[in-house]
Amino acid sequence: MKRSKSLKLFLMGATALTLVACDEPQEVAIFETTEQCASQVDFDKDACESNFKTAQVEHIRVAPKYASAADCEVDFGAAQCEVAPQTTSNGGSVFMPMMMGYMMGSMISNSARGGSAGGSSMKSQPLYRSADDRKSFRTGDNHKVSGKTGVTKVASNVARAPSTKTSTIRRGGFGAAAAKTAGRSRSYGG
Repeated sequence: MKRSKSLKLFLMGATALTLVACDEPQEVAIFETTEQCASQVDFDKDACESNFKTAQVEHIRVAPKYASAADCEVDFGAAQCEVAPQTTSNGGSVFMPMMMGYMMGSMISNSARGGSAGGSSMKSQPLYRSADDRKSFRTGDNHKVSGKTGVTKVASNVARAPSTKTSTIRRGGFGAAAAKTAGRSRSYGG
């Protein structure tokens, strides 16, 4: 085999290994309440509350948005939606699912357990439960996280910060129904 061909094969293999290494599972903690977080061994109450507040702020930015309460309830269930602080470009209400929990990031072993938060850490984010999968938590980008609370590992793409939602979903845009209605959305103004 020629040296240049060997080098190409080596580089292709090294690239594949690099991509796999970048997608290593991330350790996260999932909780429904700050009390649940603080009751875990070695978890600091102040850090649990701070992470919850961060998730609440992020909730307004990253929650899926809907033009009607009925459309939101199709994806999240009856009485599981609330009015968002945003309005549509013509002044109408925008609806979003209620936050059902929160996920704390990769530095839980230090910052949430009362230590320093050195290194890279993931911002806390809100979690939701879709109507078609009430047992599992999902991120604002509809990534399935886990059905259990406590410390767990998730794929790195699940641990990434969700995207900002700048348009409303008309119907069926979350959970298993999302794939069936991709692309149906309206922008809202502010």
